[in-house]
Amino acid sequence: MFKRQSTLSLVMIAMFAALTAIGAFIKIPLPVVPFTLQIVFVFLAGSLLGSRNGLQSQLVYIGVGLVGLPVFTQGGGITYVLQPTFGFLIGFALAALVIGFMIERVDMPTKKHFIGANIVGLFIIYAVAVPYLYVSLNFWLHMKTSWSHIFVVGFLNSIVADFCLAIASAFLAERLYKVFNSARTITSFNGNLPPL
Repeated sequence: MFKRQSTLSLVMIAMFAALTAIGAFIKIPLPVVPFTLQIVFVFLAGSLLGSRNGLQSQLVYIGVGLVGLPVFTQGGGITYVLQPTFGFLIGFALAALVIGFMIERVDMPTKKHFIGANIVGLFIIYAVAVPYLYVSLNFWLHMKTSWSHIFVVGFLNSIVADFCLAIASAFLAERLYKVFNSARTITSFNGNLPPL
């Protein structure tokens, strides 16, 4: 039997989905793949909400965009799966899941745990996004592009900035973790609802 989720966890899922959407519009235009702040909220979702709810927050964000709301960097709609950057969105969901899973395995996570989890999450995002970018451009968009060009526009252009954001997000997550953890504990004691 599935346990029902607490109101607080549902609110947090919705909030991080909305924050990821907001992050899509804080961007620096770059060729093919714009630089955005979405990844910050992916790191925080995994670190603060845990694996299940972190994943759900990103799935809600992706779902809202695919039904047509313009929450992605270049709009929305089901055809967005054909966009070269859709692989990043898939990577966001997987990264939030893995980051949350890694943090959940530690009783009292410290800076090094958050940094390590975020870096793993970062490389998961790129491991999905870069091949997706190549396949998208070369096969269904018929824009013949070499792997070296994909590596530059899909990885080198933004990896340094994203790495810095991973570190900064880890410091922020460490500060916020106790607040979120306390809220989860209080919620779990009130009415035997499951934690966030």
